Amino acid sequence: MGCFPGVDPALQKESRTQTPAPAAAPASASSSSSSKFHRARSGGARDERYRSALQCQLFTERKTYFNRVYIHTEAVQAALAKHKEQKMALPMPTKRRSTFVQSPADACTPPDTSSASEDEGSLRRQAALSAALHQSLQNAESWINRSIQGSSTSSSASSTLSHGEGKGTSGSLADVFANTRIENFSVPPDVTATTSSSSARPAAIDLPPSGIVKGMHKGSNRSSLMDTADGVPVSSRVSTKIQQLLNTLKRPKRPPLKEFFVDDFEEIVEVPQPDPNQPKPEGRQMTPVKGEPLGVVCNWPPALEAALQRWGTTQAKCPCLTALDVTGKPVYTLTYGKLWSRSLKLAYTLLNKLGTKNEPVLKPGDRVALVYPNNDPVMFMVAFYGCLLAEVIPVPIEVPLTRKDAGGQQIGFLLGSCGIALALTTEVCLKGLPKTQNGEIVQFKGWPRLKWVVTDSKYLSKSPKDWQPNISAAGTEPAYIEYKTSKEGSVMGVTVSRIAMLSHCQALSQACNYSEGETIVNVLDFKKDAGLWHGILTNVMNKLHTISVPYSVMKTCPLSWVQRVHTHKAKVALVKCRDLHWAMMAHRDQRDVSLSSLRMLIVTDGANPWSVSSCDAFLSLFQSHGLKPEAICPCATSPEAMTIAIRRPGVPGAPLPGRAILSMNGLSFGVIRVNTEDKNSALTVQDVGHVMPGGMMCIVKPDGPPQLCKTDEIGEICVSSRAGGMMYYGLAGLTKNTFEVIPVNSAGSPVGDVPFVRSGLLGFVGPGSLVFVVGKMDGLLTVSGRRHNADDIVATGLAVESIKTVYRGRIAVFSVSVFYDERIVVVAEQRPDASEEDSFQWMSRVLQAIDSIHQVGVYCLALVPANTLPKTPLGGIHISQTKQHFLEGSLHPCNILMCPHTCVTNLPKPRQKQPGVGPASVMVGNLVAGKRIAQASGRDLGQLEDNDLVKKHQFLTEVLQWRAQATPDHPLFLLLNAKGTTVCTATCLQLHKKAERIASVLCDKGHLNAGDNVVLLYPPGIELITAFYGCLYAGCIPVTVRPPHAQSLTATLPTVRMIVEVSKAACILTTQTLMRLLKSREAAAAVDVKTWPTIIDTDDLPRKRLSQIYKPPTSEMLAYLDFSVSTTGMLTGVKMSHAAVSGLCRAIKLQCELYSSRQIAICLDPYCGLGFVLWCLCSVYSGHQSILIPPMELESNLFLWLSTVSQYKIRDTFCSYSVMELCTKGLGNQVEMLKSRGINLSCVRTCVVVAEERPRVSLTHSFSKLFKDIGLSSRAVSTTFGSRVNVAICLQGTSGPDPTTVYVDLKSLRHDRVRLVERGAPQSLLLSESGKILPGVKVVIVNPETKGPLGDSHLGEIWVNSPHTASGYYTIYDNETLQADHFNTRLSFGDAAQTLWARTGYLGFVRRTELTAASGERHDALYVVGALDETLELRGLRYHPIDIETSVSRTHRSIAECAVFTWTNLLVVVVELCGCEQEALDLVPLVTNVVLEEHYLIVGVVVVVDPGVIPINSRGEKQRMHLRDSFLADQLDPIYVAYNM
Repeated sequence: MGCFPGVDPALQKESRTQTPAPAAAPASASSSSSSKFHRARSGGARDERYRSALQCQLFTERKTYFNRVYIHTEAVQAALAKHKEQKMALPMPTKRRSTFVQSPADACTPPDTSSASEDEGSLRRQAALSAALHQSLQNAESWINRSIQGSSTSSSASSTLSHGEGKGTSGSLADVFANTRIENFSVPPDVTATTSSSSARPAAIDLPPSGIVKGMHKGSNRSSLMDTADGVPVSSRVSTKIQQLLNTLKRPKRPPLKEFFVDDFEEIVEVPQPDPNQPKPEGRQMTPVKGEPLGVVCNWPPALEAALQRWGTTQAKCPCLTALDVTGKPVYTLTYGKLWSRSLKLAYTLLNKLGTKNEPVLKPGDRVALVYPNNDPVMFMVAFYGCLLAEVIPVPIEVPLTRKDAGGQQIGFLLGSCGIALALTTEVCLKGLPKTQNGEIVQFKGWPRLKWVVTDSKYLSKSPKDWQPNISAAGTEPAYIEYKTSKEGSVMGVTVSRIAMLSHCQALSQACNYSEGETIVNVLDFKKDAGLWHGILTNVMNKLHTISVPYSVMKTCPLSWVQRVHTHKAKVALVKCRDLHWAMMAHRDQRDVSLSSLRMLIVTDGANPWSVSSCDAFLSLFQSHGLKPEAICPCATSPEAMTIAIRRPGVPGAPLPGRAILSMNGLSFGVIRVNTEDKNSALTVQDVGHVMPGGMMCIVKPDGPPQLCKTDEIGEICVSSRAGGMMYYGLAGLTKNTFEVIPVNSAGSPVGDVPFVRSGLLGFVGPGSLVFVVGKMDGLLTVSGRRHNADDIVATGLAVESIKTVYRGRIAVFSVSVFYDERIVVVAEQRPDASEEDSFQWMSRVLQAIDSIHQVGVYCLALVPANTLPKTPLGGIHISQTKQHFLEGSLHPCNILMCPHTCVTNLPKPRQKQPGVGPASVMVGNLVAGKRIAQASGRDLGQLEDNDLVKKHQFLTEVLQWRAQATPDHPLFLLLNAKGTTVCTATCLQLHKKAERIASVLCDKGHLNAGDNVVLLYPPGIELITAFYGCLYAGCIPVTVRPPHAQSLTATLPTVRMIVEVSKAACILTTQTLMRLLKSREAAAAVDVKTWPTIIDTDDLPRKRLSQIYKPPTSEMLAYLDFSVSTTGMLTGVKMSHAAVSGLCRAIKLQCELYSSRQIAICLDPYCGLGFVLWCLCSVYSGHQSILIPPMELESNLFLWLSTVSQYKIRDTFCSYSVMELCTKGLGNQVEMLKSRGINLSCVRTCVVVAEERPRVSLTHSFSKLFKDIGLSSRAVSTTFGSRVNVAICLQGTSGPDPTTVYVDLKSLRHDRVRLVERGAPQSLLLSESGKILPGVKVVIVNPETKGPLGDSHLGEIWVNSPHTASGYYTIYDNETLQADHFNTRLSFGDAAQTLWARTGYLGFVRRTELTAASGERHDALYVVGALDETLELRGLRYHPIDIETSVSRTHRSIAECAVFTWTNLLVVVVELCGCEQEALDLVPLVTNVVLEEHYLIVGVVVVVDPGVIPINSRGEKQRMHLRDSFLADQLDPIYVAYNM
């Protein structure tokens, strides 16, 4: 079923409904669960409008022609009626409409599954219990509830309860309830937002959730912030009886030690176990069935060409073929005499007039393409027989209409493999072919170069009297090649020999009892299959007169063929079910037609499942017009075996052949079972008569060796006779498997030595040797080991009140392979007038009907606009091309419904974490495995000789004063504008003086005391730096804040407001412009402007000296506060002491070898982290000159950063990922222009990306590759790594080995393990080292749960110890435990247990490399994998969002950006669409497929939005939590939201 593999649905129900004890009444459970389910889904809105729109009204009356028609329709309606009581609450997808945007959060909240605990997998062991609790609730709810695949996110505040190995039922029951938290359904836990005011919050950049200030990260279980949603402690929700059960549980036994360090097995995909009750064949092995012997008629010709010669010379006036005009009136009749003379002329021309005498273009045996339109049978027939007489081999193909016809490329492949250089066509057709500008015929995609020959009579040469064609007796040499399209879309040529062509005509003549001079009406394509065999070949054999009714006439006048039968008193008509259907539709137009002359109405697709209803309906309508019941003759054909069987014309009054009413379930297992119980899932099939005269038939298993089937088994029909294809032209291997099959018995030994031909049809031989066909091999969909037929599924879809919504003949069904199984896809063309609601209702009902009748889930159901599916030449759907469009994302559906939750039942079991891993076992585990403890450190600060005078100064303020005295005119800072000109500079003295003036203003105007916090609100520049030092001079604590954006105040101002409040700032320093903005009317709309603290503008400062510069009593005093918004939306302030500042500056100075004669260029945001340190602090400490480039200036001049680096010959430059991405995307195609501007980057020694995330290897590689042409060294680009607790842990620097890279296995990573693999391994991830560890920094990798150290190459949390670690969080709640946990924590054991460590909150690993570090020892590389609080915990595994996003971004060229988050255990994928909006729905299946294939996860919701909607902060990181909040508050204005079922 669904949720947890192997769990009874009843259990799933129990765990979801509020049932105090297991013995709940089944009736109440089912009725209440349905409504509760609905409540949970409508997300508290309880809006009746949506409810009525979503509930599928599941049964409507249907008017059919006759009550007894459409057996299948009744079955479908009955199946749907079953669902009538249980109203389906499928959430309708949200589509953008300018007038009305449906709120996805209100209308479509999914069932709350956050109550699922991590250990849901343990339910699997309770299979034995299922009998006790069994109640099969096959209602709509269970239908969707298959979706909950036992997944769980860390955001659910679930109580993890231990479970013992209880032996009795009570123990196992307890076990079930121990692991399923039973929620009170009326109050769904709110895990969508962590605050009450989330809906009012605008979606904005760098925006923390109002009210949450960082005490900690989510990794340490956020549930302490939101213990429960409604304020009730978790324990009180569990009913008292269950609590008693839990209390009686024994503690689990601790597993033996070895389990901790032996790798778990690879994830094993669930293999669906065969159903023990599935039907198995019980009959004996079948014996081949023979047809009647082929009679010997004395005047049968030795070859078909001989028959033509005979009738052409002796019966020249007899009509052979009549063509109709567009209105359906006869326009030309070809006589046998004309056919003979014109074919002769053509044969002569082909052999003698195309080349020179010595070098003819064509020789006998060459292949020639016949390109004739479907409305010109006369020219085709002449060309075909002309080729036969010239002994060249005709290959009839369709007229190419455009350069890119559906399947055209494959036709080109056929022409190429047949070695065709010549195409015959008519003058009219040639004029109509697509031409190039200079009038030549275009080169069709994939086609060989062709020479076109026009075969109109006026261009042909009359043959001389003495020239006669060579007509020999028919042998095995090829006569013609018929093309056939395979399931995959490749086109093969079935070669028919002259003897087979003749024998087939003889067999048809005998079976159909043709006599000379009869008239037949042919509605089929005369170029192939039955239309060619009867209308062109057997026709000439028996001197028949064929009336050819082209497809184009049928479209305008569907009754034309009936009128032709009536007018010409035709004896035989060749039709398809479609023609019967059309004639019935148009029947009212014509009262006085008579079909009494027909002795045979040959239905050539009698093998289709819906042919029965078409034949019955047609008979009941036209019986009153003289149609005889025994005249209806279904037949079965295939290109390889030609005619397989045909029902012979019956005797008037004799009983009509019986029907087979088969069980669909039996069919899916390949077994014939007469359906007795359930009428709904029955398939009624009619026979297609007996085996052809002279033929022999057997049924073999469709896959594997050709083993004969049992008598009650369905298999592939194989035929042995002289009348069949001989090979696929040029494909020897395929030919052997198809045309030379020797059947074997169950022991595998061959039965006889007669080769059979596989027909590609599935069926069986019934009583009386009647042949029944139940489907085609090409339409076979094998899902989880059961076989379904595409045609049957189409029939079910059509039976669902389809006429209002979709077009009858325009449904394609195929399977795609996703995640180790076939998945069924249904695509239909939607009528333009169908409303969204109608379409959605039809789709949801089709899903139910297919589920009920075929017991198989549909993976994807898509509706496309009318007339957009690729067509075959006769107007059918080109299935393989449709499938290709679907997989490429170019189908452009207008409605789509994906049901991965119901279909995908083979996901691996959710992982269960082993409980009770103590530190001792980890330690022993490490020792046994012989691992080095994973730790690494930078160079030792104590040993580094630092001869700088700076060393004697403890504080940065002292360094600045010293520099102002020693080197007053040395320039420290240079600020550039967008044009690259210097707008401002600051020397040591200028900086010192300005800082003094700001300090005096703070003391006089602000009346501030030492230790007061001051917010600095400045654009990136030198004013920010002077204000910072001014604060230090006055003894105040500066807090740098990004200024609000004038254009989006409502989005950016609340963040400023929050930092001002949280930091308890006594004053704000800013510019006049920003001061006006803070007090403006627009600002008042966003925040309360009356409550700002004192605002001082520093534009015009009084020239007043500071009486005395403040000097802190100790270096442990606070220097500044660093506030930042994390990607999870947490606002965090950390405290930086003076000692940390000096230590950090010193470490960077040593790592990058900075001194006063150096210049560095910085293109970073200067408000937090390492960006702020490089912008404001390092130059003052090291004395180097910093060229400052505000990143926003790049928006107006992309060249700014690179041209500055080139112009100033900079050796070291720092930037952010956003800057690098901007240059890569914006300048990627302008490298030549960069060269012409003289930009050269060969001076760059290090280009460092400042980041707090896993290195983006693909971006840095692209950047290096793109700009290597302008001198950038491939070794220059590297990244830094920092976190909130320590802003700079790694930085590449100048000395030391280059950054190393490794490939790790993604699957192992999800299990929190590191497995190194080779490049190119499947599911591998490239990781790069994040630079070298800074001097004085130590790093250790720790198990975040046990706090024990891990071994080399093990994944764990990165802990850091260094002099420049922050001294704690600055927070309104002074949460001491958190401080201790994050900043001063100890390992639970091991050598380093005495050291105090800070937890970075990032997962990573250390690996010892072969390289030598600067110290001379082997180099330890640190690899960062991702932030702990960003990870998604799903199915018991840990996923990093970036990995899923990378997969998704690769799937389609129109995906510009992607972000994922979870919402009540559903994975939500948001993609930005950079293409046109009609591509939006193409992305839904592609996204679902790739996440399932690569990550074993089912996507719950796919949201398609405009470019730029996913919020990205200044560091270039995605703000996924904001995105989530905006999505839930319905602020995204999505183009489309798809809810996967």
